[in-house]
Amino acid sequence: MPGPIKTLVDATKGLKFTESPRWRQGKLWFIDIHDKRIKTVDLSGSVATALELPFIPNAFGLTPEGTIVVGDAFQRKIYRQAAGNLEPIADISSFTTFCLSDGIVDAHGRLYVGDIGYNFVDPKAEPVETCVIVLVGQDGRASVVADKLFFPNGMVITPDGQTLIVGETLGHRLTAFDIQADGSLGNRRVWAQLPPSVGPDGICLDADGAVWCANPEGTDSVVRVREGGEITDRFKVDTHAYAVMLGGPERRHLFISTSASHDPAEIQRHPSASFQVVEVDVPGAGTP
Repeated sequence: MPGPIKTLVDATKGLKFTESPRWRQGKLWFIDIHDKRIKTVDLSGSVATALELPFIPNAFGLTPEGTIVVGDAFQRKIYRQAAGNLEPIADISSFTTFCLSDGIVDAHGRLYVGDIGYNFVDPKAEPVETCVIVLVGQDGRASVVADKLFFPNGMVITPDGQTLIVGETLGHRLTAFDIQADGSLGNRRVWAQLPPSVGPDGICLDADGAVWCANPEGTDSVVRVREGGEITDRFKVDTHAYAVMLGGPERRHLFISTSASHDPAEIQRHPSASFQVVEVDVPGAGTP
């Protein structure tokens, strides 16, 4: 049975708004969006800055060699760390609308990244079902590999590298694609249609093939979903959960990225970000 949920680290250690957690070499790597940094935290709660950024980031991943790949969320450009600096690799602003969403780097070093598609900071703006997933190769070549998505957010790739699953936050579903040899996506299908109370944000995969979903707007903060839509586990935290990652020595630590607000002004006034952690029975698998 899962253990109790504990706080690993909170805003007293400088966290502003954490997203895109990835476990690598004994540390949780993540972007702190409103602190404009890529940071790490270990199991003792020690936080360090890996890279300072000149922009608000999203679309963060690590190549198999550990190279940082990250997007400038609003300019919609992709960068790679090289010799301690950032080098531009792709401008995908012509493919995307308003702001980048989550991204994932596969075993070949290719980045898949979604866009948000509408002006989410404008209360009058209507959500649109025109979002895309863009593939960015290591050589910087970019192309749209999926379209007509309803706010694509967290992504995972199965251990065999054959399937990409994306959470459509405003579509209340997990959608799967077959990954072709050239990185293009095919055989689009609904992997799990979720209830209206679940809008998946960041996601991760376990060794039984189930997906853990952060659910910032729902009563259940985090849910575990099997293919087909069965919800097997639910967690509640005392705030909002935005992303999850399975890591730790056996990949049975479920890290939950939380914050009381996603409003930038409120975050600067009263940052409330934290990482909660709970031990679960089934270890993590796949990418990230």
